[in-house]
Amino acid sequence: MSASKSQTGQQFALELKDLRKSFGKTEIIRGINLAVEPGQRIAIIGPNGAGKSTLFNLISGRFAPTSGQVLLDGQSIQGKKPFEINRLGLSRSFQITNIFPKLSVFENLRCGVLWSLGYKYTFLKFLANLDDANARADELMAMIKLDKKHDVLATNLTYAEQRALEIGITIAGGASVILLDEPTAGMSRSETSRFISLIKEVTVGKTLLTVEHDMGVVFGLADKIAVVVYGEVIAFDEPEAVRADQRVQEAYLGSSVADAQGQGH
Repeated sequence: MSASKSQTGQQFALELKDLRKSFGKTEIIRGINLAVEPGQRIAIIGPNGAGKSTLFNLISGRFAPTSGQVLLDGQSIQGKKPFEINRLGLSRSFQITNIFPKLSVFENLRCGVLWSLGYKYTFLKFLANLDDANARADELMAMIKLDKKHDVLATNLTYAEQRALEIGITIAGGASVILLDEPTAGMSRSETSRFISLIKEVTVGKTLLTVEHDMGVVFGLADKIAVVVYGEVIAFDEPEAVRADQRVQEAYLGSSVADAQGQGH
């Protein structure tokens, strides 16, 4: 199977072709096809156990697919290790915050930029003298609104600040495709609202896929929504079309759609 192009003639940023994953005799992902254009923001929704996290693990290389293809900018990436996929331009966050708790905010971000700036594993220079890495870390810190927390250890940040830091680390390497796994889970309504704005700001020009349960976040953030039920995509369309899809309402959304409508999303 080869890469295909969108109706505009662009190479898809991310393409899944008949992707399948079984654990023993249990098939979790059942032939998913999905094509994401560069710069699109896609929300992946579905009930618990639908296979959303498994799908992210397949895309990012944590799991190997049983069959099918994952294409990043037209290049097949299934079978590659997560760090290899990251270096090709795909980065992800996790449901559980994944940061360096004993390093400062600045140091966390500087670690995230080193490889992309060509430093790799050779640290012949003192980190403090790496002007480009330090400047990029400062820039990222301002983007995620943590510039006033420069020397604060990550473990001492609030939960929302830790999630913001993780997004900063996720985008630090300059990846063009970003995967965020339930980025607003555990946040208050006001924190969630600010976080939606932050995600929009830091992913400008990038392709975004996010797994999210909060329908306010989904309808406020996504250009298109993919609904996954029992390991299959039953709908992939713009938010209003998905909201009105009877199959989606029966399979998953139900009152959540009404709630989102009532909130003006």
